Amino acid sequence: MTASSSALAMEKPQNGVAGFKHLRHDILSGIVVSLVSLPLSSGIAIASGVPPIYGLISAIIAGLIFPLIGGSYMTIAGPAAGLAPALMAIMVAMGGAGDADKVGAGYHHLLVIIFMVGCMQLVIAALKLARFAAMIPIAVVEGMLCSIGCLIIVKQLPSFFGYTGKVHAHEFFEYVKETPEFARHLTTLPFAVAAASLVLLFVLGALSKKVKLFQIVPPQLIAVVFGAALGCFLNLGGVASGKFLIHLPETPFHGVHAPDFAGLLARQDLWYAAILAVVTLTLIDGVESLATALAIDRIDPFKRKSNANRVLLAMGVCNIASSLVGGLTIIPGGVKSKANIASGGRTLWANFANAICLIVYLMIGASLINMIPKGVLAAVLIFTGWKMCEPLVWRHMAKIGKEQLALFTFTVLVTLLTDLLIGIIAGVVAKYFLNLLLCRQAVAASDDDSVTMSGYMLDFFRNPVGKRTLDNGQLHLFVDKPLVCFNAMKLEQELSDLPIETKSVCLHLDSRVPLIDHTSYETLHHLIESSAHGDIPIKVIGLERMLRLSKHASSVHIASPIPAPQLA
Repeated sequence: MTASSSALAMEKPQNGVAGFKHLRHDILSGIVVSLVSLPLSSGIAIASGVPPIYGLISAIIAGLIFPLIGGSYMTIAGPAAGLAPALMAIMVAMGGAGDADKVGAGYHHLLVIIFMVGCMQLVIAALKLARFAAMIPIAVVEGMLCSIGCLIIVKQLPSFFGYTGKVHAHEFFEYVKETPEFARHLTTLPFAVAAASLVLLFVLGALSKKVKLFQIVPPQLIAVVFGAALGCFLNLGGVASGKFLIHLPETPFHGVHAPDFAGLLARQDLWYAAILAVVTLTLIDGVESLATALAIDRIDPFKRKSNANRVLLAMGVCNIASSLVGGLTIIPGGVKSKANIASGGRTLWANFANAICLIVYLMIGASLINMIPKGVLAAVLIFTGWKMCEPLVWRHMAKIGKEQLALFTFTVLVTLLTDLLIGIIAGVVAKYFLNLLLCRQAVAASDDDSVTMSGYMLDFFRNPVGKRTLDNGQLHLFVDKPLVCFNAMKLEQELSDLPIETKSVCLHLDSRVPLIDHTSYETLHHLIESSAHGDIPIKVIGLERMLRLSKHASSVHIASPIPAPQLA
């Protein structure tokens, strides 16, 4: 490592005023991010059942507010594809969803729900409860995202085919059943443009790891420019009076919608659906926000760590502000955040630059934006959905362990058959019983007659650290209970609240630990990895006596009666 690169690794850019010295990098990155955010935010709005302008408003609100509150460093916030199916389903339940050209009857009620979700997030952040999101197993989160990807794909098929008839489907399998109808009555020219853009997306996606340009300029942006140019060349605007192109209002910020608090309060028949919607959105928004922030932390070149409660606070404020001006729910976005890192962004001021660029585009470039075909945006979302549910995701879960693949598949199926909230709850319950079975397997293999299954049902939720000692600056933490997703946050808290005299940490896994599940192992690994870049290193003792259930490093570990030969 050269001296300059070493200095770069040592210096960790900070948000706020301290980040102004990195403004040059953040402005350049913000410009690139805005070019990605423009089509993505527009497409996400359409997928949510509202015109594209409301997705752009959401992205602008997020960019203007998030940098002022902070919580993370490299994440770009805005409307997210992962919430689009839930938003459309809520609007349908609230009176009806809209489309790319108009808002539906349920939209004003949706804004009330988004406002309430923001308030809930403020309460959760104030009570410092964001860490409880870590209780949801990784396989369940991945299953949730996979099912959302499937929903995104099927719900974009009408626009992709250029279908002009009435869509009767609302649920996943209903869309699958109607797909032949969409294909039979496609409109040739819009479909050709959308299909060509989708093929280009997959080609560029395959080259993105090999060609550095496609890491800085994402394939989605290139595909949208290509699709718009192809549509212009084929005079797509002249087909059906421009029905297949998006249309921004002449005055983008005029006539924004406000939440209809009084209207929803008067509709007692909608209260149950509204409460369920608030719970669902709060849970999905929180889980995906924190999961995305954690994922981006892992690829942050400066190895900074997000503050979960601060992130949730920022999202709460953003959601309240967004709902008041007619915007959608706001969470950190993976695609835009990765574009920020690849473009050399340093702090959250890249969010701010992104927002300013979007405002400029709307003020002086609306005519160019209106050249984008709806089918091309559908192709971008289909590609995004595919990346969330492609076979590679399933193979990755299978490599971690067969039991993780089973949990993942179970979550996907339940979600697609019911809804996102029930899918998450079912996945968490299934994980609880899976951990019980794995503990039983470990106990059965143990030679220690004193070890029984009694107490494990409660131990899953107790602090796994039974004893602490401090010896000459070295803190010893003794884990004597199963380490699972439901109590891993307590271990993380132990490692966060260290005595001021601590110089190093030694984590002892004693013989009474029958199980370390995949989620808690990932948490532990992340904490150890983060400590390697900090002042207090963490060392684990006792892991060598545990047996991995697969070759994957972060697979489930169960107790072995003798030191276990580790799989290579």
